[in-house]
Amino acid sequence: MDEFVTGIHGAAARRGLRSGTDVARVRKWQRGVKPSDESQIYIAEALGWSADIVRADDWPDWLPLTADGVVPLGPHSSVPALREALRTAMERRDFLTITGTAVSVLAAAWASGSHPALAQAHDGKPISEDLVDYLESSTGHLAGLSTEQRQYTSALLDAHLVTVTELLEHGRYTAALGLRLHTLAASLSQTVAWHAFDLSRHTHASQNWLAGLHNAHAAGDHDMGAGLLGDLAYQAAWRRDHTTAANILNHALARAQNPAARCLLQLRLARTLAARGGQSESRAVLRALTAAEQHLNDAGADRPAWCAWVSEADLAVDTGQALLDLGDVGRAHQLIGEGERLLPPARDKTKGVFLAYRAASYLDLNEPEPAAAAATRSLLLARRMGAPRCIRLIGDLLPRFQSYARAHGVPELLQLATA
Repeated sequence: MDEFVTGIHGAAARRGLRSGTDVARVRKWQRGVKPSDESQIYIAEALGWSADIVRADDWPDWLPLTADGVVPLGPHSSVPALREALRTAMERRDFLTITGTAVSVLAAAWASGSHPALAQAHDGKPISEDLVDYLESSTGHLAGLSTEQRQYTSALLDAHLVTVTELLEHGRYTAALGLRLHTLAASLSQTVAWHAFDLSRHTHASQNWLAGLHNAHAAGDHDMGAGLLGDLAYQAAWRRDHTTAANILNHALARAQNPAARCLLQLRLARTLAARGGQSESRAVLRALTAAEQHLNDAGADRPAWCAWVSEADLAVDTGQALLDLGDVGRAHQLIGEGERLLPPARDKTKGVFLAYRAASYLDLNEPEPAAAAATRSLLLARRMGAPRCIRLIGDLLPRFQSYARAHGVPELLQLATA
């Protein structure tokens, strides 16, 4: 951030001018405040581009997409991908995006390639098993904290990821320790990505999921790689790029093996196909839902950690959401309600999201009272846990409540939302 601000000052100085830009002003730009015409010129030059590309009335769409930030998959790509993710975090390049095409190309390369041989040694200082043991156990402990506590762990997880990156790049280790370090880097990157995604830092989230993919590839963990692609697809679907999401998910399914992993991927595929095409995709949606149910029935206790939580609750809610887009509102409402009731207390964050879906399904049925009740529960849960993504889901529903301003519970919900 400091380097970015310095670059802006330098662009102004080259014109014999001064810029009052500071970190606080840049953060305002990231939150949606439009920079002045001259500031946009300075931004372009600070990011290494010619001022000729600036179209001040088209902010921020004139900013080049960061396709070049997608590190190609290769035998030595794991550390560069981690470095790109860390650089994105430090520079907070959150108003840039990564093209769906670039991610799809990388997903295709992953689906068709073999994993590289792991390095066995470096010229740096040797890494002990005790250190790797500690990093694994402490990472697992942080990731396993209750939902309410996870909002406080971001800095610790970031520091762990920096440490693992340094060890991979500069340490000396055996092939066995290298495997553990790449696996840990993949897991950490995935967790950090979800934290960034919840805060709408989409470029940071993308780069961490991509870094995780490179490290899962290096470790030869196909299910972990498929899970990271599934997360990138979830992000694309969240941003309504359902074509990219479907492409990525099909590549992920090409190599995923664990039934629980395949269940989650099929559920996400059903959701994105239904959102993309509605009735025109109905057969493909129903095939994906049938496959997901079969995979869940086949799944045992041996599951990857990233999908260990997949359950009948997820099957019910995601099936309901897909059916909602297919027009089967009554059945969708029933399934979403069933899924919400099946969730254990440990998954209150997910329950908040499910309640938001339930509120939307009640609104589709023109039933504002139960919709308001579900939305109020969701909002209270989200605020208690620090879950901004869930809060945004309810925020997106609020305009639909305006026409029911006299219905029981709606005025209270609208007042709570502005409190």
